[in-house]
Amino acid sequence: MFGENRPWWLLGALSGVLGLTVLDETVVGVALPTIRSDLAMGQLASHWVVNAYLLTFTCFVAFGGRLGDALGHGRVFQAGAALFALASLAAGLAPTGGYLIAARALQGIGAAVIFPVSMAMVTVSFPPEKRGTAFGLQTTVGGIFMSSGPLIGGLFSQELSWRWIFLINLPIVLVIACVVLATWQSTDENNSKAGERFDTAGFATLLVGLVALVVFLMQGPEWGWTNPSVLMLLVIGLLLMIAFVFIELRRPDPLIELDLLAIRTFTGGTLSFFVFQFNKIVIFVFVAMFLQEKLGRTPVASGLAVMIAILPTLLTSLITGRLTDRLGARPPLMLGFAVNGAAVLLIGLLSTLENYWLVVLPLILWGASLPFASIPARRALMGAVPKPKHGQASGINLTIQMFGGTIGMALCGSILAATGSYQLVFMITGCLVLATVFVIWSMVERD
Repeated sequence: MFGENRPWWLLGALSGVLGLTVLDETVVGVALPTIRSDLAMGQLASHWVVNAYLLTFTCFVAFGGRLGDALGHGRVFQAGAALFALASLAAGLAPTGGYLIAARALQGIGAAVIFPVSMAMVTVSFPPEKRGTAFGLQTTVGGIFMSSGPLIGGLFSQELSWRWIFLINLPIVLVIACVVLATWQSTDENNSKAGERFDTAGFATLLVGLVALVVFLMQGPEWGWTNPSVLMLLVIGLLLMIAFVFIELRRPDPLIELDLLAIRTFTGGTLSFFVFQFNKIVIFVFVAMFLQEKLGRTPVASGLAVMIAILPTLLTSLITGRLTDRLGARPPLMLGFAVNGAAVLLIGLLSTLENYWLVVLPLILWGASLPFASIPARRALMGAVPKPKHGQASGINLTIQMFGGTIGMALCGSILAATGSYQLVFMITGCLVLATVFVIWSMVERD
């Protein structure tokens, strides 16, 4: 049935995975005020609806990459997709804020399993000279989900129910799982590494350490920064992360092969993804909140503003993929972060005027630059490591990337709770994005 087009059908299905994970970021940000009101949640508690997903994604994504390398990418993908679908159902039926946060945490685990193996599957299925185009097409399909997410979130939360923003995942996951099952062909399913010992100590220290640090950042404003419990979380988190580094460097089969970070291009690309995710979460969540809480816009109007901003990615993703194949990763990557950071600073400066369209216009510039800040970085970091390490490299990259979103949500949520200033949130984010241009210039090598 699929013939020679089998890799492209597989690419289309795996692009849906990227779309779902992005959809669950964009759709929730717009619906957050409605969810908070419906489930009687406080402001900081409602932020956990976003950050529970990001936190478990961060903690488990390296595990997902490792699991795919050990047991075979195809079967691990199917298991992760099933978990994601069940967690989406639980989130859609959640009776309280606590249940919703728990379901979102399970969703994050499912996404953490399927996302790194899907990236490895695309890398294996296409030769190096076509990977830029493949990743560009994948980002384009993901952009369709991403661009529709804010409007879907606004429409469901305003006209129907916010619960449908999670329930809509079920039919999409079913279709994706069936296509992947029919098109994935690889010998890695027979090359199991199940005999390797799982790095339990590394996983435990990473999980508890990251959770402690994020709870410290998230709950500091509410509990008090000098509260002994808050300070203890900081100490525990830092000590466990130090212990994690020592454990990983000494193990013959670590959860995360930190030696890969010695490859400068891989590290530079990974750091740029950290900032990319930090920036993306801030825009999708805090701009949507700003439009509703400060400008009095409806969820639909807020979702429409963010959707308009994302629409240019449907074109710029294809342009970026081809440009990256032609010029290499560094030039388009530096351009993307420069334009993106300038757009965020402009949003911060114009937000004081509290005018809807003066926020939307720089948002469009921000959205158009997103593929330039992601596609070249992915091509650079995946191309810098040996083929047998693609699953591990994808896991490391996604761990650090999603940690960027987790830190962005926690830190900016704390800043907003302490100061009430959306402008400060946007200005800090814009400066961070611009500073990343120098990191790219110094670390990402020319092809």
